[in-house]
Amino acid sequence: MAVEAIKEQLKRKVEVRVTEGKKIPHLAVIIVGNDGASETYVGNKVKTSAEIGFGSTLIRLESDIAEVRLLHEISLLNSNDEIDGILVQLPLPKHISEPRVIETINPAKDVDGFHPVNAGKLVQGLDSFVPATPYGIMLMLEHFGIETSGKHAVVIGRSNIVGRPMSILLSSPRAYGNCTVTICHSKTKDLASFTRQADIVVAALGQPGFLKADMVQKGAVVIDVGITRVPDATKKRGFSIRGDVDFESVAPLCDWISPVPGGVGLMTIGALMTNTLKACELRD
Repeated sequence: MAVEAIKEQLKRKVEVRVTEGKKIPHLAVIIVGNDGASETYVGNKVKTSAEIGFGSTLIRLESDIAEVRLLHEISLLNSNDEIDGILVQLPLPKHISEPRVIETINPAKDVDGFHPVNAGKLVQGLDSFVPATPYGIMLMLEHFGIETSGKHAVVIGRSNIVGRPMSILLSSPRAYGNCTVTICHSKTKDLASFTRQADIVVAALGQPGFLKADMVQKGAVVIDVGITRVPDATKKRGFSIRGDVDFESVAPLCDWISPVPGGVGLMTIGALMTNTLKACELRD
């Protein structure tokens, strides 16, 4: 698996740092409330940190916490030299401004890549922390050697977390970039007419099973970003995880397709850890 290769590479780099007497990367994660999906994501991040030898700090805050208190917690992490990367698990309760929270994080510790400073650098092609999910997808393309140059890529979704940065990365003059990119969204008319022309489809809209077989051309590369909990009485936990792609009908048409679960979600964590190591190295 691609993520296992990334984890092994990171683990070796940490071992070298230890041998050289350098600081071990340390990731701080803040979770507000007890949303089930967020708990799962955060648990995986902390677990992966331990597996590759990173230090980690998990800060749990009540769902009714005042925004000013959350911002204070972030400020403490900003000034803590032991902390290299800061991640605030989204979504946040409605009474808290996500943009204000993101902007409070020190851009040099913004390993999720959401701060406007990092977003601006990404747009201009400057070195920055790339949002973890799009970065994970790029690492996936590289790992499997999927050709992108000159291809037509359609990105379904325009969020600042996935859709917009994904379109920038795929169109950029870089390895596993150089695509002609079309962004589709909820207001796109006849969306299927665009996806049927695509060599590469990135589905990131959060609607389980949205992309059907009649929306994809034969030989396409399909990347499923969706991770949605769907009620399922046949499962012990009471739900199944489904992506934005109707995998059973679409997969036979594809040259390559990412599964859900076990695909982009794992690569997102691998990319986050890569960003955390980078943040630590920049402070050497």
